[in-house]
Amino acid sequence: MEFEDIDSESRWQKLYLEIRNQSHECSYKVAKYPENRNRNRYRDVSPFDHSRVKLENTENDYINASLVVMEEAQRSYILTQGPLRNTCGHFWLMIWEQKTKAVIMLNRVIEKGSEKCAQYWPTAEEREMAFRDTRFLVTLLSEDTKSYYTTRVLELQNNSTGEKREIYHFHYTTWPDFGVPESPASFLNFLFKVRESGALGVDHGPAVVHCSAGIGRSGTFSLVDTCVVLMDKRKDPSSVDIKSILLDMRKYRMGLIQTPDQLRFSYMAVLEGAKCITGDSSVQNRWQELSREDQEPTSESPPSAQPQARCPTERCNGSQRGGQLEEGGDYRQDGKVPAQSPCKEQELDGSTTHKRRREDSISKSGTAKTPQSKPRTNDSEKKRKRAKTSDC
Repeated sequence: MEFEDIDSESRWQKLYLEIRNQSHECSYKVAKYPENRNRNRYRDVSPFDHSRVKLENTENDYINASLVVMEEAQRSYILTQGPLRNTCGHFWLMIWEQKTKAVIMLNRVIEKGSEKCAQYWPTAEEREMAFRDTRFLVTLLSEDTKSYYTTRVLELQNNSTGEKREIYHFHYTTWPDFGVPESPASFLNFLFKVRESGALGVDHGPAVVHCSAGIGRSGTFSLVDTCVVLMDKRKDPSSVDIKSILLDMRKYRMGLIQTPDQLRFSYMAVLEGAKCITGDSSVQNRWQELSREDQEPTSESPPSAQPQARCPTERCNGSQRGGQLEEGGDYRQDGKVPAQSPCKEQELDGSTTHKRRREDSISKSGTAKTPQSKPRTNDSEKKRKRAKTSDC
């Protein structure tokens, strides 16, 4: 078996570097426009031009999000960064325009003392959050907290039309940045909860999957789900080549899977997930038992309890508006624009991974209200139909 061979020979680092070196590099010019600089959480994580999601009813169509289309699996995902305080309204606008049914969040708002994501949904105490720049109101309808994940039902209201939609919010709360979940069982239990909602199916728009940068944990989730779907669809499940599928997904968003450990975990989860589609009807119950989801949540307070991570629509800390983003995510005010660089993944010494760990202290000022324009043909729907990756 491929997994056992790689594991016994400790070849995960080698395989990871092979994937990185074989990955397709596409242009990402729009992400580097000066007006988009404060819409990127990390300086070295940018959406490719050919697969970026375009906002429709706004003057600036940029958001750091990529449409990943896996045609054979009939899966489409929008992989995106954790919203910034000044992009929360854009985030909900994207969800509305793409007809998304579920948001899969794989990080905490605060991790190791750093803000990894703005608080873009209302807490149980608030119940509602309004986003004036894009005219959306988000209401918390229900919240079910398990030991390592929380499921929420949110109501998204378009204040321009009065229309309302229900959005599922699946929030994995114990997955460390650059790390892996506690076990494949707990991850698969979570994944199949998401799948049971129907939100990943073709009847809805692409699910929005995010962590902090939208490449490591988000890539792991999407890769495992796609591979398990393909193993179910094909007559020969063993024909599913995980490496090849990951390389295909990387044509849509740079840097998916950030460490050899995440790669190894993906293989483990796919093999374990395959048991569910090969006739072992008890496997899902076993995952649920092993995940210990009904235990008390971990002692660390959940993301929604962090007041400093609120996503305000008003301007705050506006004095930083004139600064520049340094290589590695440092923020500075000297007015010098550093050289641009693509996403670089973990080198053998881990130095570049350390670079991406540092949060960008970007401008936290709110965005101005933008005039509404006539709706355009949904660009992402065209991409899902074409599923082309040759226009880099």
